Order: sequence, then C-alpha cells, then structure tokens
Amino acid sequence: MILLKNLEVYSPAHLGKKDILTGGGKILSIQDNIELPDKILQEVIDCTGMMAVPGLIDAHVHIAGAGGEGGPATRTPELQLSHMLHAGVTTVVGCLGTDGLTRSVESVLMKVKALRQEGVSAWMLTGAYQVPVPSIMGDIGKDISMIEEVIGVGEVAISDHRSSKPTAAELARIAQHARVGAMLGGKSGIVNIHMGDEKDPFRLLYEVSEKFNISLKQFWPTHCNRNTYIFEDAKTYGKQSYIDLTASSYPFFPEYEIKPSKAIRELLEAGVPAEHITLTSDACGSLPGFDEDGKVVKLEMGYPLSVFTELKDAIRQEKLKIETALSLATSNVADILKLHNKGRIARGKDADLLILDNKLDMVHLLANGKIMVKEGKMLKKGAYEHK
Repeated sequence: MILLKNLEVYSPAHLGKKDILTGGGKILSIQDNIELPDKILQEVIDCTGMMAVPGLIDAHVHIAGAGGEGGPATRTPELQLSHMLHAGVTTVVGCLGTDGLTRSVESVLMKVKALRQEGVSAWMLTGAYQVPVPSIMGDIGKDISMIEEVIGVGEVAISDHRSSKPTAAELARIAQHARVGAMLGGKSGIVNIHMGDEKDPFRLLYEVSEKFNISLKQFWPTHCNRNTYIFEDAKTYGKQSYIDLTASSYPFFPEYEIKPSKAIRELLEAGVPAEHITLTSDACGSLPGFDEDGKVVKLEMGYPLSVFTELKDAIRQEKLKIETALSLATSNVADILKLHNKGRIARGKDADLLILDNKLDMVHLLANGKIMVKEGKMLKKGAYEHK
C-alpha cells in the first residue's frame, strides 16, 4: 500500500485537502487524515503543496504506428511507454488510421497487450479509415463483443480525400453492428469518426441519424478544431452530441487550426455542455499537409504530451476551472467509453494518480497503483527504450 498525504484533490471535482491510500492497484480510501502503521505501508509520500488529479486518458492514439501518406519512409513508429508517462497519461485507446491496408488491427491488439504488460491501461478500436472496415474476427460486432480489449470502431474517415466516402446506409450499418456487439459485450460501441477538411462535414452524421433512427451519440467525431468552418459547425453539433478536439497538430498548423485550449473556451461559451467535449492527442499519427494536387508537402508526428500542455493552457491562459479542463481528458472520456474504473479519483477506482505542483507540472505519477514517475524522474520505460 502507498499513502499520499496532504493533497489538494480534484476528482476532477474539487474534494479539498485529503490523504489518499492505494493498494492492490485500487484507491482504498480518501480521507481528511489517514494514519496507518509504517510496517503495513510500502511508502508514505508527503505531497504538501501539491494536487492530485486523475491520470489522463488519451483516447485517440495510433499506438502501433500510422502515417505513410508520403510513402513507406513516412510511416510512424509505435508509441513508446515513456511518451505516455511523460505526458501524465495512464490510459490510452489505440486505433488504426489512414493505413488500414498494410497495417492490421491485430497489430494494434498486440500493442494494447504490450502496454498492459508494461503496467499502464490500454484498450482499442477495431477498424480503420476504410469502408468496409477491417476487423480481427471478420466482423466488428464480434470483435467488440468477444475481445476484451476492443471497445468500439474507428477511426472511420468521412469528409476527407483519404476517405472511402461511405454512404449513410454503410455508416448506419457500421454503427448498428457496433451497437449490438457492445450490448453483447458490455462495451460502449462508440464509432470514432475522422473528420476531414471538406465543407459541411457533419452532414453525413445528421443524415444517418435522421434516416436510420440512430443516436448521434453513437458517433464520436474527432479533429473538430482542424479549421474554422468545422469548428463553427461543431458549436451546433456539440450541443446534441460528443465532439473531440485534437491537441497534437496545433503547433504545426496554426494558420488555420483553432488552438485546442481556446477551442474549449469558445465551445463552452457557445453553449456546448462540458460533458460533450473531449481532448485527445492523435499521438503517433502523421500530421501531413497537402497541396491542391493532394501531394504531401509537410509532415509531422503527434505526441501524447500535447493533451497535458493544452489542459494547462486552458486553465492558465483561458481561465477555465481546473475541474472543467480536467474532465475533458478524464471523466468525460471514461463516461463516453464506459471505462468505469477510470477517469475519477474515488474509492474503488483504479489508482491512476497524477500529482502536480502549484505550476501544474508533474511531480509523481501512479498507474494502477504503481509509481511510474517520482519527483519528476521516470522510473519505468519500455522494453527497448534507452534506460
């Protein structure tokens, strides 16, 4: 058991100054004062002047690599454990992206298993940009219902020149298969939608909902801050359903992308419920820029740290409440994806704890009750990372 004392706790709701006791990978107790014999404790950490927040959930990561839009040499590498931990991320959700042709859903599943073996939490989405969507068992519904690590489908591309241009009927069929698989497997069955640069990008989702009586909340569109016109449309769509903002691409495309921290504030001011907004990194995804002929002219890669950075900017620059900003990468994601033991600091939940100083910089990080970062020093790295 590990006892953390004198913390200002944000669950993400503000709980005040508390002690937190962890054991067996879980949060065992949260009280004003916890005193236990030293002999039964693995460690006592005095966190005076610090705050505890839930370990971040990055729910859109190309954990097994992605990219390739500029040819084989532009394929991105797999996610490294240290990139997660450096970002305060204790849970990831992996997916394929553009390349559902030479990369496989099976490789994503094995990377999920590898990350779990390394001590963090991971799940995945089956499928890719392409329709028909690739799967492990020949059917996305079977993947969701029968494979524990699979919780939804994505990212399926629409409104993009790399999309398979699915019809409303095709997208409805994907959503229904995912929904039934989720019912049978006790999962969320969310369909993560890659939103491209074409105009009127939400039209297809509205059409599916209206024609086939499918709730908009079956879909989780991402990259909703990629340009000004999709962002303006997101202010209306977000009042009805979920929208995801992408953090990692901002520094590379500032000329037309809305900075995520600013986008959060503007969405809230437009009347979008905070619980409808999430923030993910798109880490390990390539961030290509194309000319008018579709040729790659710019290429970057995303990292998980972008989520942590934008949350801090939302608090410090955009003056959002800590509780509101944190929810976008903790409790909101856990609720949408039905990750019942994640996203909150509460008794019985997984002991994923990010400990911050008064500048919102990471001091300690616990994942499933194990100390991964202590006093700013990373204690654990992936198998093939430099020690």
